[in-house]
Amino acid sequence: MIGADTALLITTSYAYDGDGSEAAGAFVADLAQELATIMPVRVVVPGKTESKRMHGAVEVWSFQAPDKPLSLLTPAHPGNWSAIVRTLRSLRRTVLAANQDERVLHALAFWVLPSGWAARALWHQHGVPYSVWALGSDIWSLGRLPVIRGFLRMVAVDAATAYADGMQLGADAARISGREFAFLPSTRKLAAERFRPVSCAPPYRLLFLGRWHPNKGVDLLIDALALLDDKDWRGIAEVHVAGGGPLEDVVRKGVATLQAAGRPVRLSGYLDRDQASQAFAQADRLLLPSRVESIPVVFSDAMKFSLPVVSMPVGDLPALIGSGTGWLAQRVDADAFAAAIRVSLASEHDDAAIRNMSERFAIEKIAERIAAVARRGERGDSRND
Repeated sequence: MIGADTALLITTSYAYDGDGSEAAGAFVADLAQELATIMPVRVVVPGKTESKRMHGAVEVWSFQAPDKPLSLLTPAHPGNWSAIVRTLRSLRRTVLAANQDERVLHALAFWVLPSGWAARALWHQHGVPYSVWALGSDIWSLGRLPVIRGFLRMVAVDAATAYADGMQLGADAARISGREFAFLPSTRKLAAERFRPVSCAPPYRLLFLGRWHPNKGVDLLIDALALLDDKDWRGIAEVHVAGGGPLEDVVRKGVATLQAAGRPVRLSGYLDRDQASQAFAQADRLLLPSRVESIPVVFSDAMKFSLPVVSMPVGDLPALIGSGTGWLAQRVDADAFAAAIRVSLASEHDDAAIRNMSERFAIEKIAERIAAVARRGERGDSRND
């Protein structure tokens, strides 16, 4: 690979415009732009046709993919198989084409499958080392399917370096694959400028920003808000619920009921990058009622905006919240989350703990770490990374 100088990112999710609907895609796009300040970067992303374009400082190669999110193309349903095969062929073809000039020094796959599978094909054909970055859908969904689990293990074992965007996720990925996954958090770049400091006394402004999906617990949030009494609501200036997804009817009906009762609840759709920054800058507490979670991107967003978090006890959040960055519910249910909100209304947060956590999630440091692995130009091991 004499003369190779370029990092190739391979992803099944990429956000060009940052409309707020793809948190993981926003992270990959932001990381690509940040990495491009250090070294040349190419990205292989899903698109309507196989094509090439520039996105800021990044050269983007598109493979042909269905209109619906690739995460919905589960191999557990035979009706998806033909679409999966067509998509995988286009993905592999595009990844190999992106290195036609042999300038790719290292490939980084988001996520283990199917992107890691395509990166492994590049390694087999051209000797380009690759790394994989595991997401919850890799390990906790695909990892349950016996045949797919074998592919996941094979791709992970042959990778130069393996990352996971959560600590528990990394442990689960290691158990499946037999190799260590280093913790490397996903985050995104936001202009973290507050319009005012986080309030030290009620009434507080509360924010939920995310998918309206059962895993994210937005229905539990609506139920928890309904459990708060008049005394609790005197400590709340506003609850802003933003996002979108399959539970839209539940959310809209629940918010309408709360509003009819005179509760200060505001509803928004997905927020683009600027709107999300404004929402974080105006809030005093972030609400994370998730049933299933690793470390959501909105957690790192909150840390950037000095925003403490009220969270369910799932994934890595107990360890992160336990360090002083917010308040943890005792169980994953509406009653427990309402109790945690109630405690947050009567408690102060730890500014120093939040500042320290924000440093751990800085995208600049993540990009520097990726660049160092790419420039090493040889097979590595996450245990020594």
